[in-house]
Amino acid sequence: MKIKVLIVDDSALIRSVMTEIISSQPDMEVVGVAPDPLVARELIKQTNPDVLTLDVEMPKMDGLDFLEKLMRLRPMPVVMVSSLTERGSEITMRALELGAVDFVTKPKISIQTGMREYTELIADKIRAASKARIRARTLPQPGDAAAGQLPQLRNPLTSSEKLIIIGASTGGTEAIREFLMQMPSDCPGILITQHMPEGFTRSFAKRLDTLCKISVSEAAGNERVLPGHAYIAPGHSHLTLTRSGANYMTKIDQGEPVNRHRPSVDVLFRSAAQCAGKNAVGVILTGMGKDGALGMLEMKTAGAYNFAQDEASCVVFGMPREAIAVGATHEVGALQALPGMVLGYLAAHGMRALRV
Repeated sequence: MKIKVLIVDDSALIRSVMTEIISSQPDMEVVGVAPDPLVARELIKQTNPDVLTLDVEMPKMDGLDFLEKLMRLRPMPVVMVSSLTERGSEITMRALELGAVDFVTKPKISIQTGMREYTELIADKIRAASKARIRARTLPQPGDAAAGQLPQLRNPLTSSEKLIIIGASTGGTEAIREFLMQMPSDCPGILITQHMPEGFTRSFAKRLDTLCKISVSEAAGNERVLPGHAYIAPGHSHLTLTRSGANYMTKIDQGEPVNRHRPSVDVLFRSAAQCAGKNAVGVILTGMGKDGALGMLEMKTAGAYNFAQDEASCVVFGMPREAIAVGATHEVGALQALPGMVLGYLAAHGMRALRV
């Protein structure tokens, strides 16, 4: 049975391009197009789509207002179509918090080169969305998550040795937010690769920085990895871990995509295996595909201790399933439990001062 897709966009040109892309896929069909949310509301009732593609900025009703009402009254998989602007990226972050499964940037209509890759990207995201677990959400506020019941670290500020290394894809922005909001201000340094286009990782990091006890930033490269800080791979580059004397450092590079991704989770995990070994704790969260599975296995071989998000709490149980299948993980847990599991492991295993 084909995946039924409803396209909502105020641009006739974008509606046409999206219709052509989706209709070219043998397992998908466009069941309707709408220029605004009011028309979309009626078409949803008539066509009962499996996936909705939704422009983030539209007339007659704000895209976020429409999404909030949709997720409250008729939760369904939504893929946002976002403009490559700062405002577009901020709205997209809010849309993901409200329950959108994923997003794509608007196609560059004037540039035909690369349309095959863009078509594959949209098709992959719609397929993943059609299988996603949908949960209505409300926008988080600073202080929403309390870490009062989480294990306490022993003298964590004296250690620059332990690190938490995180990888995620589809559904990962919200999973990362939930994880980081439970991290205490003196937790080990955290490196994160989330599949996301250039321009959006900065807005993502800024949003997390306002919500979390720890400091969150887009990695710039050549930074010392500090306790109580999280560094997110920029959307245009791989993030890797290096070492300078007694200090861990960030490094970014624009090498070739790995597993069709740049940034790639495998690239980050492999660098952690080589540089941190047993001092790394790996965490693989919701996402489609298999990026990160083999890199996490290298981390385990090097002595790292690894966690995976369980199927029930994943939006898409792809990356964690692959990591579990290759034997790369030690423990599997629900998203809500993972922060406590990670901190519990760290509290019990050598949060000690680095010998200099």
